[in-house]
Amino acid sequence: MIVWKASIPRWKQLYEILVERINTGEYPPGERMPSVMALMDEFGLAVATTQKAVAKLREDGLIYTEPGLGSFVAVPDKESPDQT
Repeated sequence: MIVWKASIPRWKQLYEILVERINTGEYPPGERMPSVMALMDEFGLAVATTQKAVAKLREDGLIYTEPGLGSFVAVPDKESPDQT
């Protein structure tokens, strides 16, 4: 069970959890992300809160969305070996 911190918006806390899951490979590159509905059920959050976290992942280039198919973990850009 997640204990939400009152001082940090829940969408941001969810965003951080999802980033960690992507970074650790729990959600590997190219794999489909759980749907907004599945995330709502897992974390007990409202649709707007969950959508905001997913939108931030998309904005940051960590996921991409294919209409009608869902959202997928982005494959890291390997153009430059110096990227961090």
